[in-house]
Amino acid sequence: MTGTLERVLVRPPLAEDVARWRECGWRAAPDHAAAAREHEAFRGALEEAGADVVVSRHDPGNPDAIYPYDPVLVGTAGAVLLRPGKEARRKEPAALVPVLEAAGVPVVEELEEPVLAEGGDTLWLDESTLLVGVGYRTNAEAVPALGRAFPGAEVVAFDLPHWNGAGEVLHLLSFISPLDSDLALVYPRLAPVRLLRLLAERGVGVVEVPDEEFESQGPNVLALGPRRALALDGNPATRRRMERAGVDVVVYRGDEISRKGDGGPTCLTRPLLRS
Repeated sequence: MTGTLERVLVRPPLAEDVARWRECGWRAAPDHAAAAREHEAFRGALEEAGADVVVSRHDPGNPDAIYPYDPVLVGTAGAVLLRPGKEARRKEPAALVPVLEAAGVPVVEELEEPVLAEGGDTLWLDESTLLVGVGYRTNAEAVPALGRAFPGAEVVAFDLPHWNGAGEVLHLLSFISPLDSDLALVYPRLAPVRLLRLLAERGVGVVEVPDEEFESQGPNVLALGPRRALALDGNPATRRRMERAGVDVVVYRGDEISRKGDGGPTCLTRPLLRS
């Protein structure tokens, strides 16, 4: 998750998405024109970082579809279609199949009922260690299912805190983002003790997110490469802490595409290839 980002899938906001913002639990109605401008600039930041950006327009009418990290998980063999815990997102995995295949990413597995799993609850700590958060969007049945989907991988599960309940998403990646093979951005007050111990055992240092920048998505950053990060603008203390740890940070404006829908730069992307 921290190798140089070479190819990445994104899904821009569509005009027909706006009508369902309440149904999908957004904080406010997105301004489509402003959201489109923000997303175009976001794509520009990815391209400037050297990534080939694959643009999809799957599942029109679903505002959550701009967050393509959640419906699919990519490994070395190809893509695994997940089964989102949020019912409004259940059509997204199948809708992504032709997009993935056109991008040269084979679909190798599809999770089925009773499994619930969202990409935001998964984190590749290294090439063979998959961390999984079990909570309101990913259930316990997902742990063995992901082990079967990624043979040879060690799957390590953590129970997620209740936080504000099932109505407000709290993913594993809500409080941790990898920055390099030996560095992660973490909001430790919500992180499971076993997770913090695992990071220490694996020699992964921690950059701590301050309390006042947790709910503004301070912990959610996208690694563009080792110690290169794309972050939502508006979390200056977190940015300074990353920079002091040797991380080169680029920021983007996301008032419409991130803050209203609670999806940071990781959520807005599905990395397809890293080196």
